[in-house]
Amino acid sequence: MEDWKQRTRLLLGDEKTERITRSHVLVVGLGGVGAYAAEMLCRAGVGHLTLVDADTVQPTNLNRQLPALHSTIGQPKAEVLADRFKDINPEIELTVLPVYLKDEQIPELLDTHHFDFVVDAIDTLAPKCHLIAETLKRHIKIISSMGAGAKSDITQIRFADIWDTYHCGLSKAVRKRLQKMGIRHKLPVVFSTEQADPHAVLLTEDERNKKSTCGTVSYMPAVFGCYLAEYVIRRL
Repeated sequence: MEDWKQRTRLLLGDEKTERITRSHVLVVGLGGVGAYAAEMLCRAGVGHLTLVDADTVQPTNLNRQLPALHSTIGQPKAEVLADRFKDINPEIELTVLPVYLKDEQIPELLDTHHFDFVVDAIDTLAPKCHLIAETLKRHIKIISSMGAGAKSDITQIRFADIWDTYHCGLSKAVRKRLQKMGIRHKLPVVFSTEQADPHAVLLTEDERNKKSTCGTVSYMPAVFGCYLAEYVIRRL
């Protein structure tokens, strides 16, 4: 059978492709952004992925989320993606954790393996900031996603240090929380310079640890996820 990594090797060369194959990446959050990041890492040939997300596929995910199909509604996103990734690369090693990551569990998670990179695609503030803090403390490389909701212009997506971001409510909240935790380290993030559409934000009380739900369009979270994957792959 033809080597499925042939095109990747042609672009990156044998040494870099093998380095990617030997890598272990932790992806936390498998929604609109994180699932695409994880799949791009899988297709690039990352040899071991640890996938963390407690959510199940919901009908409202169908407009943007990779694991969301009518046939997968109600199924755990992490397990849906694990089956998909094994179908892409049968040799990939997967650690699948369909759990809601609580603050006190994060140190234990980060100490279970030697991670070459952490991808933070969490959309709730407390676990997001604790993951960032514990990852930085261990000097593990990390890339973090900021808010893709209520935005639609992909040309305004950027890489930046968290402390240089603007027009992003999640970035602002993360900065404030990190400062309260005594953290002022450089943190690479993906964010959008576009002003969020205030009419696309709905206050909610029925989602865990969320005060609002933002309108989304199919391509925006996917591009955020591709940015995350590009950052990881180029640095592995």
